[in-house]
Amino acid sequence: MKKFRKVLDGLTTSSPVNPGGSPGCGSAAGTPSAAPTPRELEIQETLMSEHFQICKTVRHGFPYQPTALAFDPVQKILAIGSRSGGIRILGRPGVDCHSQHESGAAVLQMQFLINEGALVTACADDTLHLWSLRQRLPAILHSLKFNRERITFCHLPFQSKWLYVGTERGNTHIVNIESFILSGYVIMWNKAIELSTKTHPGPVVHLSDSPKDEGKLLIGFESGTIVMWDLRAKRADFRIYYDEAIHSVSWHHEGRQFMCSHSDGSLSMWNMRNTAKPFQVTFPHGKTQRDGRKESCKPILKVEYKTSRNSSEAFVIFSGGLSYDKAGRRPTLTIMHGKAITVLEMDYPIVDFMVLCETPYLNEVQEPYAVVVLLEKDFVVVDLTQSNFPIFENPYPMDVHESPVTCTAYFADCPPDIIPVLYSIGAKHKKTGYSHKEWPVSGGTWTVGSQTYPEIIITGHADGSIKFWDATAITLQMLYKLKTSKVFEKPKTGDMGRSADLVEEDPYAVQMISWCPQSRIFCVVGISAHVILYRFSKHDANTIITSLELRLQCEMEDVISPSDTENTPCFSDPSGHSPQPQPPSPRSNTPDSVRDSIPCLKVKDRMIRMPPGYQAELVVQLLWVDGEPPQQITCLDLNSAYGLLALGNCNGLAVVDYLQKTILLCMSTLELYGSADPFQRLTRSPRKNRQSTSDFCMRGLSNFYSDSKKRIRTSYQSLTELSDNQVSLDLERSKSPTSAPYTPSLHNDPRGTGEPVSNLRSCHYSPVFYLLDNESRENSFSRSRSSSVSSIDRETKEAVTTLQFAESYGRKSDSLPTPCLWVGTSLGLVLIIPMSIPTDEQERQEDPVTVAPTGTVLMLKGSVLRFGFLDCGGALINSPYEVWRDQHAPDDPDRPRKRKLVNFSPSSSQEACGDGHLAVVCSERQAKVFYMPSQACLYVHNITESSFVLRADVVSVSNSVCLACFCANGHIMILSLPSLRPLLDVSYLPLTDMRIARTFCFTNGGQALYLCSPTEIQRITYSQEMCVNLQETLGELFTPIETPEAQNRGFLKGFFGGNAQTFDREELFGEASAGKASRSLAQHIPGQGGIEGMKAAAGGVVGDLARARIALDERGQRLGELEERTALMMTSAETFSKHAHELMLKCKDKKWYQF
Repeated sequence: MKKFRKVLDGLTTSSPVNPGGSPGCGSAAGTPSAAPTPRELEIQETLMSEHFQICKTVRHGFPYQPTALAFDPVQKILAIGSRSGGIRILGRPGVDCHSQHESGAAVLQMQFLINEGALVTACADDTLHLWSLRQRLPAILHSLKFNRERITFCHLPFQSKWLYVGTERGNTHIVNIESFILSGYVIMWNKAIELSTKTHPGPVVHLSDSPKDEGKLLIGFESGTIVMWDLRAKRADFRIYYDEAIHSVSWHHEGRQFMCSHSDGSLSMWNMRNTAKPFQVTFPHGKTQRDGRKESCKPILKVEYKTSRNSSEAFVIFSGGLSYDKAGRRPTLTIMHGKAITVLEMDYPIVDFMVLCETPYLNEVQEPYAVVVLLEKDFVVVDLTQSNFPIFENPYPMDVHESPVTCTAYFADCPPDIIPVLYSIGAKHKKTGYSHKEWPVSGGTWTVGSQTYPEIIITGHADGSIKFWDATAITLQMLYKLKTSKVFEKPKTGDMGRSADLVEEDPYAVQMISWCPQSRIFCVVGISAHVILYRFSKHDANTIITSLELRLQCEMEDVISPSDTENTPCFSDPSGHSPQPQPPSPRSNTPDSVRDSIPCLKVKDRMIRMPPGYQAELVVQLLWVDGEPPQQITCLDLNSAYGLLALGNCNGLAVVDYLQKTILLCMSTLELYGSADPFQRLTRSPRKNRQSTSDFCMRGLSNFYSDSKKRIRTSYQSLTELSDNQVSLDLERSKSPTSAPYTPSLHNDPRGTGEPVSNLRSCHYSPVFYLLDNESRENSFSRSRSSSVSSIDRETKEAVTTLQFAESYGRKSDSLPTPCLWVGTSLGLVLIIPMSIPTDEQERQEDPVTVAPTGTVLMLKGSVLRFGFLDCGGALINSPYEVWRDQHAPDDPDRPRKRKLVNFSPSSSQEACGDGHLAVVCSERQAKVFYMPSQACLYVHNITESSFVLRADVVSVSNSVCLACFCANGHIMILSLPSLRPLLDVSYLPLTDMRIARTFCFTNGGQALYLCSPTEIQRITYSQEMCVNLQETLGELFTPIETPEAQNRGFLKGFFGGNAQTFDREELFGEASAGKASRSLAQHIPGQGGIEGMKAAAGGVVGDLARARIALDERGQRLGELEERTALMMTSAETFSKHAHELMLKCKDKKWYQF
């Protein structure tokens, strides 16, 4: 019986509703009989389920919590591993790929198979993976899981198929890269050290083969023991026992000496002829004290020893080694070249660094030209070819998190001229002093696809800055940066009272943004309850910023009568609205209790010179009222054609005319209803303890900056770090059931689970307001509809959760559309407010705009999130806008600057379909389609019962329109319009957190984005067409390049250099001679196919042809070289024969004593 009911529910949820409808589904006054039915509309919907598919496209930003670094010197591509198991592969701009280990284990180390299009990763779960990079999306070919030992270090010699693996027990194993099977050849720790040694040498921290002889393997143990192991003889050539622990080892290219870095901040140099003691020990940053001893220094974690042809002095580059007494100094990278020592201070701790050299051969002069430095939160490349060591300008968007991201917006198919304009303005403010050489990581190939359109991503940050990014195709490039803090005076210490205490670190944090690309008008909502309106100009200007102040505070308690909530079928039970009792504030006697009519921030009241770009014109601030701070602004909308700006919060609504700089409307939500209020509300006596409510109101402003900020502001001092440290916005419920304490060890499970949205309050006002004011929400998805719960008197603040200006019908009797403001509230109510706006430009500047709430009310379940408008043909109706004009441009008498408006009136977009239009309203629970002006509910669909919608957008996909929803349980849903048929329902993000809930947004063209970590933006697509064409838009990671030939060693070097060239690893490590390894030691996990099969099928026909052409060219070139050498040898032989014959004739008749 339960299954049958579920089937019936599924059939009825998206079915058309009778135009007469139930009282809850139509308007409050009923539906007229003249309204059309769904059949009469006859809208042909073209979108089907096969048009939609979810997949990730590209990830932008700096890899969060990086752990490892690798570089291919031939392909010139770079890889970064992270603590969460991610791999980021970077090449030339446009070549940017992200892959993920399914286990999520931290990446310990990475090794490229140089010029082979493959990468080996060693993870914290003691598994080796072989990745193929010969296709646009890397794939794992083989995996090898170690069962009894933990991996600590890996080394893969150039042009070798045998990987050396060091373990925590001190053993060294050897893995065949092609088959990914362990060799029977093992170097046991007890064989490597002397039998008389009584202590364990510790884990293997270094492995490298001698540049002079590949048959010799240098093994470094953590305790300070170094062993040169002869692979052929299977014995140690020499052993070094040093007092200090070893962190890294680096060879001189001739193989005669090597350098070690130690835990006491010293560098030791060792000569192969005498290994009894180091021939040089230096403390680069350690000074000699008065008693003759060196001062203690921090460990040198890594050292690189590189030689150069142009200088007899080698480069010694290392990280760390500073003295302990210099507290507070930033992390450093030291470059020693001869007697010159350069210390480069870094902004963040150094994770790893690599020296980039001209040759991949270790036994040649290295010729270093750059240093890649991977920091905890940045990525820097230093130019070694110039004496002042400048850094390269980074072409990747690694500074998304320069200040933590607090909100995002995504605009697809923007006006084509907006990107060049923003870039030209932003280019004037770029930093200088970069290296003039080309970016050294230049591998891979990428071409802009044919089906591209202008896309812009806007990010708001905790310091009040705004960044505009060019997101066309799959790239991301910063266009322009705007600092909103310049509008305000800098607050003085102790001048801001309690509001300053709560937002003192980020008082300008951006909470919301609204942008009209056509008119280039831009609005910013800040955390301090302020709105800034900007206009764009190509010219600088000296202006005074206009400031408007609003008293938007609710003075009466709105209580819903229990009888009405039980008898309202389309209104969900608001049991989650009971606020928690607030304790009396300990600061109730402070001057804050009498603060009144004062804003949180002070706007500059003097003439300000504004550079070209976005220039502030108007600031709207909410004021303190009777000692209570202003509540957070929960929604905002602007319309450039109307010249109006609307904002709302949990107290009410305000409409501002930004052309005349006046406030048109400032009313509480209750006052907007008038006599059409569908709920019976009772007034309560005035509160005795107003300070208690002050604390509650301040929660709206302070939830981003609660008491928990003292714990969570470690490296990221922002709201974006809340979920990553398992600290909720509510301190009382700070831990999720699955959260675990964070451990710095990479071998432990590194995936800290952020607070899942399933633990968030089920009834929220809007995606933003819900995150801000969640004090009165229930910690559960399902709400109890029993009378025992609903019969309790509940205090509620009905918030305005969404706003939109549109050409619509404010009354049922209207025959023509007029400018209207659609208002959605947290109780699921929709109000339509018509406005009268003068049409003449001169009258618009002088005559007032009239706003008259009519009491029109529509109802839905849950908080209203989004509005959308369609004509009777099913096409999307865009909001009217004003064409951009530069107000500060020089006056042209021949072409006076007039306002040019573009209007998309429903009546003008349809003639055959008759008057009227369709209104799409989506709440956190359901979606409805109303016919205007009759306000009849044509379609209704219950989106979710067990969860709630966080984000909803009406978007254009494949030349049609649909409703895209992102739910708190991680589901992405697509509904057709206007019939609201489910087209897609995919569980995309099973465990989402606060950051994703705050930044997720859809856009046209089947794309969406969210902040997947505090430093990374993940773009996804829900369009099947884009998923199919994704391979064409991504860059090629591997390009066929001929491996550079090794330098000619010369006759004497080859003769006296030993038999390094004859070393055969296959004969030594193969199964025939070494036998099989123990099966219990490691488990082989096959991937998608062998490496040879992958090479044949990876690149397709084009790749095969390219490789075949290169192979033919190489063969022809070698044959030509062979022919030339043969001819030279013949000529040399003839010359030698001739000289020998002449010498014989000359000496034939001489006696022995004549010589």
